[in-house]
Amino acid sequence: MEGVSKRFALVKANDSVNLEVERGEIHALVGENGAGKSTLMRILYGLYRPDSGHVSIDGKRVEIKSPSDAISLGVGMVHQHFMLIPQLSVAENVVLGSEPSRSGVFLDLAAASRRIEELSRLFALSVDPRPQVDKLSVGAQQRVEILKILFRGAELLILDEPTAVLTPQETEALFVILRKMREQGKTILFITHKLSEVMAISDRVTVMRRGGVVGVVATRDTSPAELAMMMVGRKVLFDVEKGPAAPGGAVLELVDVRALGASRVPRLKGLSLSVRAGEILGVAGVEGNGQTELVEVIAGLRKPTSGRVLLRGEDVTGASPKQMLERGVAHIPEDRLRRGLIADFTVGENLILGSHFRRPYAGRVFLDSAALLTNADRALREFDVRPRTPLLRAGSLSGGNQQKLVVARELGRNPLLLVAAQPTRGVDIGAIEFIRRCLVSQRDEGTAVLLVSADLSEVLSLSDRIAVIFGGRIVSTVDAAATDEKELGLLMTGAGRPTA
Repeated sequence: MEGVSKRFALVKANDSVNLEVERGEIHALVGENGAGKSTLMRILYGLYRPDSGHVSIDGKRVEIKSPSDAISLGVGMVHQHFMLIPQLSVAENVVLGSEPSRSGVFLDLAAASRRIEELSRLFALSVDPRPQVDKLSVGAQQRVEILKILFRGAELLILDEPTAVLTPQETEALFVILRKMREQGKTILFITHKLSEVMAISDRVTVMRRGGVVGVVATRDTSPAELAMMMVGRKVLFDVEKGPAAPGGAVLELVDVRALGASRVPRLKGLSLSVRAGEILGVAGVEGNGQTELVEVIAGLRKPTSGRVLLRGEDVTGASPKQMLERGVAHIPEDRLRRGLIADFTVGENLILGSHFRRPYAGRVFLDSAALLTNADRALREFDVRPRTPLLRAGSLSGGNQQKLVVARELGRNPLLLVAAQPTRGVDIGAIEFIRRCLVSQRDEGTAVLLVSADLSEVLSLSDRIAVIFGGRIVSTVDAAATDEKELGLLMTGAGRPTA
């Protein structure tokens, strides 16, 4: 890709970007949120058209107007959020859009299955074409996504945050597959925020910042600290400094809680845990084992079918979100756009959500704009939200700054209990460092913190105790200082005894 530029209104997402990827290499693409990585990859995959610049494949200049064009040129993309239809089989998902036929009329699933098995053996993917997709683990579903683009003849594979929802064991299995693909001559563009993975799997790294490329380095010649410096422009602390916890009494207790999921299927199946003042309790588990329902029950967004929720000994089972907020529960949701922000409201308005009906923000009829702006100026400065423009639409901020906006609002409540669900998902390394420091600071001020994260390194580095969730229950609670990712990964697959 040479001289690629792309502007959206006043924002220049890509500014004369040059990217060179060699055949048969695993090439990592890293950078802060808003650095231009996703825009560049969407141009390569045909989802966006560049304002200027061009793309060449195998030395030949090409025009990519759509994903169909990209696929015909051997470019495939595995998105962070899987594009699978749960009710269809593996084979049906793989062939969707390019169905093989017999006599030009009938769908030939048998031929498709044979080809899938052949590709699965060639690349060590271990995929059976017969099961329904919703019966597969997250790791197996990801392998199906890879098979989809290999089935269409992809030579260059773009993987966007491919390990975001995987256990350590599934991540290592994926890396075995990627190395096998490299051996077979495939080329892989690997987008991630996890610098440890960059070091483990890539051959070269392109670092982007503010829409441009700031450097290209051989992985063997660099380090996570150097890459972070290139990404952020300053030294980044990977391990948050935290002293020993001084926990007090139980602030939150869940006793044998059961709850249904969105499809009325039981998701919490007798879950019990407690969080004490002045500690961080981490919850580790493969996504889909009840973490979302656990957080929603605590925040008042989902009513349990049985069991009890206690806050400082008071039974608050089934309380509304407003009632939980009034009792001192702050909530950083896992989906900031769906649960945390109103994208069309201003930054200043988002910072007072949940407090907008109280003084000093509520006037007789209208919001007090002076109080709103005073609060916004303080919060944006204290939490380093950029740009510091209270009247800007929240939806126009980068993902990392949107997340800091949510954190600023929730911590501004001086909570008794902070429920932080995936607090650093999809944010850059600078924002990760900042948010993690905020969580430790809350603990040190005596707040009870429940941390739910798919990032095991985050759970290990921040938590004082770790509760492992599997199948809607807590199967083990361990001292964070006495465990590691390997042990947690095993517990996350159910290899542990339920605890009361």
